[in-house]
Amino acid sequence: MTRFTQVSGLEVLDSRGNPTVQVTLVADDGAGYVAGVPSGASTGTREAVELRDGDKARYAGKGVTQAVGHVNSEIADLLTARAWSSLEEVDEALIALDGTPTKARLGANAIVGTSMAAARAFAGTSPLWQSLQPAGVIPRLPVPHFNVLNGGVHAPNDLDFQEFMVAPVGAPSFPEALRAGAAVYARLRALLQAKGEATGLGDEGGFAPNIARPEDVLTLIVEAITAAGYPTGRAGVAIALDPAASEFYRDGAYHVAGETLTSDDMIARYEAIATDFPVWSLEDGLAEGDWDGWQRLTARLGDRVQLVGDDIFVTNPAIITEAIARHVGTAALIKVNQIGSITETLRAQEICRAAGYAQMISHRSGETSDTFIADLAVATGTGQLKTGAPARGERVAKYNRLLEIAATRPDLPYGLIS
Repeated sequence: MTRFTQVSGLEVLDSRGNPTVQVTLVADDGAGYVAGVPSGASTGTREAVELRDGDKARYAGKGVTQAVGHVNSEIADLLTARAWSSLEEVDEALIALDGTPTKARLGANAIVGTSMAAARAFAGTSPLWQSLQPAGVIPRLPVPHFNVLNGGVHAPNDLDFQEFMVAPVGAPSFPEALRAGAAVYARLRALLQAKGEATGLGDEGGFAPNIARPEDVLTLIVEAITAAGYPTGRAGVAIALDPAASEFYRDGAYHVAGETLTSDDMIARYEAIATDFPVWSLEDGLAEGDWDGWQRLTARLGDRVQLVGDDIFVTNPAIITEAIARHVGTAALIKVNQIGSITETLRAQEICRAAGYAQMISHRSGETSDTFIADLAVATGTGQLKTGAPARGERVAKYNRLLEIAATRPDLPYGLIS
């Protein structure tokens, strides 16, 4: 049983300079456990609700003093009133206390921060990943998916596709995968500079040149992989895309680099991209409401490319169950703040495993230095993690945490789940 003697929230800044919630729990042995809550810019409409103050005179309305206040009052009263036997028991009590289906009253940011800190408290002195590991799941060091070039709402350029990632699928170990990502990133910077393109960074540490056509970006990335000395594709360094199509879907059509495209046009374009470039994974290729299009995309490309649902699934167990039944996608992106508690996140992952759907653990564009998702990726054996470029402290913190785990447990397998 675990007792909490102190529960406190604090308004801190995320990597975009926006307020977010930090939660600290103190157990009766005096040990403290802290969690920083991430925040997304490209969000699904059915995500758990992040509570913002709305006061335009303060942080342009993005303050989180109300969410912090809920941590310091109602949530503190709840957690300090009794002893707790498990993280699941804490999470269920938090959800019941909120009383809404989207965690809108207390705020998903208040609840997930508390849930993350509580997970650390129940781990105690054990590694977090060992405490989170579900029964029967083999822990695994994941393939890192480095966001090396940004567009969409993550960068101030004309590129509609949001994330271009390199994934060292063929690396023999996580440390070597990290080295490959850093090498490709450096080569890409040099290529952009040589072409007179900007090398400023987007929200997730990727470069943000003013290039409009996705295919032109892919050509550059292939050149960077080759220049770094790696083969392209599954034997070396592959490419993963997150177009975040909901962001460029308007009036029943997709708008990419000045073209207006139907769902079938987009599917044909992705098929051509998968033929011409070493793309192994495609996330949110179509908009979150385009379920019929997603079904056609899955039927057309599901046996060639991993099709990851993010905005369409929002880490929600019920929605993922529906998607599996309708043959939509082949994998789910997993973001703890989309659903709002660690227990619900683990349930979503369990549903994926049972159905044979792959999973990719993910950061958000507004991050903190919290490394929780690195341990979560290892614990749940997903084999895939995306947490930005091999640059910027809030991104590198997660990769460095994985280096620590790899160093202390060299026996852990690395790579995709075959």
